[in-house]
Amino acid sequence: MQGHEGWDDYAPFYDWENAQTLGKRDVPFWVNVSRQMLADWPAKRRRVLELGSGTGRITFPLAREGVRVVGIDRSAEMLQRARLRRRRMRKKVSIQLVRGDIRHLPFPRGTFPLVIAPYGILQSLLRERDLAATLGAVHDTLAPGGIFGLELVADLPAWREYADRVTLRGRRRNGARITLTESVRQDRRKKLTLFEQAYEERLGRTVTRKQFTLTFRTLTVHQMAARLEKAGFDAVTLLGNYQGAPWDIRAEAWIILAQKSQSGRRLR
Repeated sequence: MQGHEGWDDYAPFYDWENAQTLGKRDVPFWVNVSRQMLADWPAKRRRVLELGSGTGRITFPLAREGVRVVGIDRSAEMLQRARLRRRRMRKKVSIQLVRGDIRHLPFPRGTFPLVIAPYGILQSLLRERDLAATLGAVHDTLAPGGIFGLELVADLPAWREYADRVTLRGRRRNGARITLTESVRQDRRKKLTLFEQAYEERLGRTVTRKQFTLTFRTLTVHQMAARLEKAGFDAVTLLGNYQGAPWDIRAEAWIILAQKSQSGRRLR
């Protein structure tokens, strides 16, 4: 599957970078979605599947709220950090971490009333057939009437290109100084945005450098909504921020909530 490259290398820096940029702004949204969407389901069926769960940035806040969460990710390095976080937790929570391919979800049909794909994870599926396979797998894994919630990176299609720009500086908790130098390229023919990242970490006289590229597909909200409808989702709701405002092209967030048909049938 194209698009998975770079995520193992990104794992040591993922939480640090997101704390500087996205922070926790989207976490309360997914917690509230889980509460609302699971409220009418029997207690024994209230489970959430998170696609691309990574180090657990969304997974663990959900679990601390009492949600039974299954996180699936392809990156062994990301999951290693999530498992370490789980071992360090004092409060007992229900978290299952699975290494797997989101195109072929290893769960029985109709298992989950809610599946979520936070902050752009589906845009790492660079080929149309991979996206179609994933949407089909989500549809099959959802219970009839279940909800699929996902977010796209709002400004990705219009991201400006630049080269060798220092975009972040800061410190680790251990005192290490860390610098991110980044270049961004747009492949408009293939509708891809490429982030070439170079991290430098200094702790005393020790200097560690890591370079890798993350590639995302520049899908719009309407393009993704059309693909969801083709995959057999009945109702599609578009939201423009983490408070639930309606979506428009200038919205700060691009969030889609789609419901699986009650019949459970998928278009072919």
